[in-house]
Amino acid sequence: MADFSRLPGPNADLWDWQLLAACRGVDSSLFFHPEGERGAARSARENSAKEVCMRCPVRAECAAHALAVREPYGVWGGLTEDEREELMGRARNRLVTTTTAPAAGTDAGVTRAAPSAGVAHA
Repeated sequence: MADFSRLPGPNADLWDWQLLAACRGVDSSLFFHPEGERGAARSARENSAKEVCMRCPVRAECAAHALAVREPYGVWGGLTEDEREELMGRARNRLVTTTTAPAAGTDAGVTRAAPSAGVAHA
């Protein structure tokens, strides 16, 4: 389930890019799978949705939005649900290991992992 506390506030300026989207006026069923859709049918629908996205002037903004709010459903900015999950997983798993100075009274440094900054965008 989506974490709605992470969604941006109701600021219309943040959403202006949607007015330029190539998908405006296109049946949303192209971008969101019906329950139980799998295999070749799902791939064909997703590829058709991606064709719309590839000619969209705001594809990057759309993909960035979907990644920022962790949109769980549909094709956004040319990225499927699985592709976004893979990108988010890679971002979470990309760790930078840092070593701190030894604490007083110890003979070894402490190593900790910190998440790296940034998420790949389409």
